[in-house]
Amino acid sequence: MSNRLRLALSPYLRSHAENPVDWFPWGDEAFAEAERRQVPMLISIGYSTCHWCHVMARESFSDPALAEYLNANFVTVKVDREEHPDVDSSYLAAAGAFAENLGWPLNVFTTPEGRTFFAGTYWPPQPVTGHPSFRQVLDAVLDAWTAHREEVEGSAARVAEALATQRPANGGTLPTDFAPIVAELLTYEDAQYGGFGGAPKFPAAPVLLFLLERGSAGDADALALARRTLGAMAASRLRDPIEGGFFRYATMRDWSEPHYERMLYDNALLLQAYARLGRVDVAEGVADFLLRVMRLPSGAFASAQDSESTVDGDRVEGGYYALDAAARAAQRPPALDAKVLTGWNGLAIEALALAGFALDRPGWIEGARAAADYLIEHHLNADDTLLRASIEGRVSSAGATLEDYGMFASGLLRLATATGEARYATIARALVDGSMNASSATPFGVPGGADPVLAARGLALEVDPSEGAYPSGLSAMAAAAHDLYLLTAHAAYREASIGAIEFLGPLAEARPIAFGGALTVASALREPTAQLVVVTDDLVAATASVARGWFRSGAVTAIVTRAQAAEFAAAGFELFVGRDAEAAYLCQDFVCRLPLTDARELEVVLAG
Repeated sequence: MSNRLRLALSPYLRSHAENPVDWFPWGDEAFAEAERRQVPMLISIGYSTCHWCHVMARESFSDPALAEYLNANFVTVKVDREEHPDVDSSYLAAAGAFAENLGWPLNVFTTPEGRTFFAGTYWPPQPVTGHPSFRQVLDAVLDAWTAHREEVEGSAARVAEALATQRPANGGTLPTDFAPIVAELLTYEDAQYGGFGGAPKFPAAPVLLFLLERGSAGDADALALARRTLGAMAASRLRDPIEGGFFRYATMRDWSEPHYERMLYDNALLLQAYARLGRVDVAEGVADFLLRVMRLPSGAFASAQDSESTVDGDRVEGGYYALDAAARAAQRPPALDAKVLTGWNGLAIEALALAGFALDRPGWIEGARAAADYLIEHHLNADDTLLRASIEGRVSSAGATLEDYGMFASGLLRLATATGEARYATIARALVDGSMNASSATPFGVPGGADPVLAARGLALEVDPSEGAYPSGLSAMAAAAHDLYLLTAHAAYREASIGAIEFLGPLAEARPIAFGGALTVASALREPTAQLVVVTDDLVAATASVARGWFRSGAVTAIVTRAQAAEFAAAGFELFVGRDAEAAYLCQDFVCRLPLTDARELEVVLAG
């Protein structure tokens, strides 16, 4: 049996390389083999820090007898959902026809053409009350394939056809009345323990950022809900008090018994939230976690840290985090998934730049700069297209997705306004321009198109609007385009941003808890456009200090030297044209007040 996963870029795939299962990586070869043998496919999707993925690997995929059965009757494919998020999204959508409460590992059974006819998540090695064993599932699937193949293929074809014709409602409207949305989110609040809903309980960081956005626009209820939730999380076991980062979620309603994996995206978004809230203590802990634990030697950030670790020879989930600082020093920390994902690094760049700017932490901004420079050198092609992932200098064959373009562009724009370096904004503009020019049903599309393996089989989703733990690619692109409008005054960016959020609007208003990213952009688009540029060659000047702490939905803030202002203006960023004197320039829709030089006067105007 060939070991096709041994040299895979993904640590998740490499962790399965020694399984007796004859795994294929994602690609045409697996489908060709299933066609040749005329057997069903098992497409098993997970990620490196997924606890139940590890459990199923040990219980089932390492079992020689079970592997022999799989190899004889199926073509098996292992997919890292972080490396191939579009593959994951496509099969999650199809799996929804067969199971509820989906998660990972996601195990999907398909025809040789890749069409789904059954799916589920974790199955145990032995039957448990109400749950069949994995072998029983395999027997039932194989029986259906051999005895009722015509029905199976018909069902799979109907699911594929339904997904191919499924479209979010066109001609939607931009959400503008946020009071009922905030009121609905209030009904989800756990009044006793904080957060939203019961167990399991997740941070819901995009929703918290939306609430802070509305709070900055004067919504006291939204701000209070964000403050209560973030306060409860900071005081809970979801936060590691020693290393400062937040765990993925809590298995109990009171935030206890965390699921101990730590994700780059959660901590990046929560750093933004705590910085905006002014919780310096928590923000410092999260930033320290990102820079000390998650940062790789290259300057970029790992995608996640494992939930399991080996403590005194025993492999346990969370055992490392039960130790104090001194005891941890004597143990090997949980492994990092060292995959560098462009989009998630974009979130970290944006968070460190925003928080470093707001709280005057130059070291955080330098951390954002190092990651951005790595991605520019290693993930940005000469034609302004992006790569999805790399690890230790090796590049993934997976194509970049819309989230990569939007999140990286947003991170670069935030870094540009934090550092005063126009080159970051120029690169971000090229990324957005390329996505706006792509052929798509929405204002933004992936340059080069969808995953070619999915596309060749008609399985690619035309648009993936789903959000949750972090913004969708469409929301991320809309956010970047809106920020570009604030810097350039080019109406096309605002129109594209509006078009994307109108596309998502009906979904966001129907399920606000699941569309915090889209609602955050909607808020920014609704509020009056405001821009603050402080031009000073003394970056510790009093006016600069006042500007750092100003947040307003629909606004942008930059602090630049006179030379940097000239560079921005020369690069086509209209906001900086004519900023020749050292002063604070406060503008609305690019119409500016008289320049202000007194910090106290600026403070009064901003509060008005």
